[in-house]
Amino acid sequence: MQYVSTRGSAPALDFEGVTLAGLASDGGLYVPAEWPRFSEAEIRALRGLPYWQVAVTVMRPFIGDALTEAQLAAICRQVYGEAFAHAAVVPLVQLDERNWLLELFHGPTLAFKDIALQLLGRLFETFLERRDERLTIVGATSGDTGSAAIHAVAGGKRTEIFMLHPKGRVSDVQRRQMTTVLSPNVQNLAIEGSFDDAQAHVKRMFTDPDVAGVLNLGAVNSINWARLMAQVVYYFTSALQLGAPDRPVAYAVPTGNFGDVFAGYVAAKMGLPIERLIVATNVNDILHRALSRGDYSAGGVTPTITPSMDIQVSSNFERLLFDAGGRDGAALAEQMLAFEASKAMQLTNAQAEGASRLFASHAVNPIETARAVQAAYQASQEIIDPHTAVGLGAAHALAGAIDPAVPIVTLATAHPAKFPDAVERAIGLRPALPARVGDLFGREESYVELAGDYAVTRDHVLAHAAASGPR
Repeated sequence: MQYVSTRGSAPALDFEGVTLAGLASDGGLYVPAEWPRFSEAEIRALRGLPYWQVAVTVMRPFIGDALTEAQLAAICRQVYGEAFAHAAVVPLVQLDERNWLLELFHGPTLAFKDIALQLLGRLFETFLERRDERLTIVGATSGDTGSAAIHAVAGGKRTEIFMLHPKGRVSDVQRRQMTTVLSPNVQNLAIEGSFDDAQAHVKRMFTDPDVAGVLNLGAVNSINWARLMAQVVYYFTSALQLGAPDRPVAYAVPTGNFGDVFAGYVAAKMGLPIERLIVATNVNDILHRALSRGDYSAGGVTPTITPSMDIQVSSNFERLLFDAGGRDGAALAEQMLAFEASKAMQLTNAQAEGASRLFASHAVNPIETARAVQAAYQASQEIIDPHTAVGLGAAHALAGAIDPAVPIVTLATAHPAKFPDAVERAIGLRPALPARVGDLFGREESYVELAGDYAVTRDHVLAHAAASGPR
């Protein structure tokens, strides 16, 4: 399997190469040169298998000869057999006759990011050991990616991580899940500004010769293809439980950076019968405007009770624009460079029409979010976090446009105890942290506060990286 950049001029790489590279050298994102596709019989054969076995089958075409099937199976058995608190890894919970929750928060940091990042941490160590190299990971987080990435690589022999988060714009639980990991290969950086500012710093470092020419950089954000690949698996496992491939399924996905919902797009490309992918946003609604009106224009970021979605520039949307728009890398490079300069862009007819075949979208305001938390509790005593509530609110809003025989699965992306204040305001109950992380607020924190200036961030990373020069 070869991977190409969405901007057309970076060299094609194999799976090992894209996993370690993260961002392409031309500023684009890597995607498979072609989509593997399963027959209905091949999908049907996955029924009843444990999660790790489905993961091996779904991911195997993307990995090519970078790992043997035995090596991949050993990694998947370790990750999905040990790191998650639920035997099903991602259990389905029924809310009513049509709506389901896919619980993605049973990993070590109580968020869906664990499902991919626990795998990515093992892949990094495997490939770096093979190459006898070290890796400096730089990442930005709006809340959950940071803690999941840190827990995935903490204590790694060949990795170090610098994780940027917007100061004061993540929840206390989210912050502490990052800053209480005191491993010597972990550094947390609290950046003045928004997540978009932090993410821009990270993307710039990958194309800055003063950084990329000195450090062997890697990415854990969903710009890293391996992360998206791992997320494709739970679309298969959940759809299989609801009757696929003989029955289509719709999904409502709360999203800010478009990675989780793009994984659903990949699953559909692979042959999974997905009726609709509902892109659920909060009031930071650039994705809703892009999909409903073709208007991909960034405004200011409005802080909300769903901080992981307080994003105005969705990195993974570029992958959809590339694939749905005809895979013209040169044209997309020109389009994205113009967007980066102006923060405004209109989708082409091909991009808009390609996206409309599978995607719908809805923006959910804070009042509607609270009502969705209440609705889940009233329907089945399920307590959901506000991000999941954005997805459920969008599912309710768009249910009438989907065949009533099609079940709708809302991705439950975080444990409600990560956002206890918002949940308590909605239903009067304060969710408790699971016992395995119950002492979080008694642990020591360590992080560095930095001004929201790229040069300051760059200089800090260069000054504190464990080694310089190619490694």
